Amino acid sequence: MGLIITVIIGLIAGAVAHRVLNSRGGFLGSLIVGLVGALIGGELASLLNLNVTGGILDRLIISVIGAILFLWVWKKVFK
Repeated sequence: MGLIITVIIGLIAGAVAHRVLNSRGGFLGSLIVGLVGALIGGELASLLNLNVTGGILDRLIISVIGAILFLWVWKKVFK
């Protein structure tokens, strides 16, 4: 069940990041951006000593922030 929730959160985070940065990305692109964003967001939260309870909403917010950051950097590097 945890893997399914992680994939769903990744898809939502990737889709939000694509929408915020006015970028194009399909199903697989959104999934990859969201999952990488979740990793980046989790590391940033850990580095900043943010007290995250681990709930779905917390994971989603952290994943969206990480996905936006990842996609922004990706666009800067490869454009």
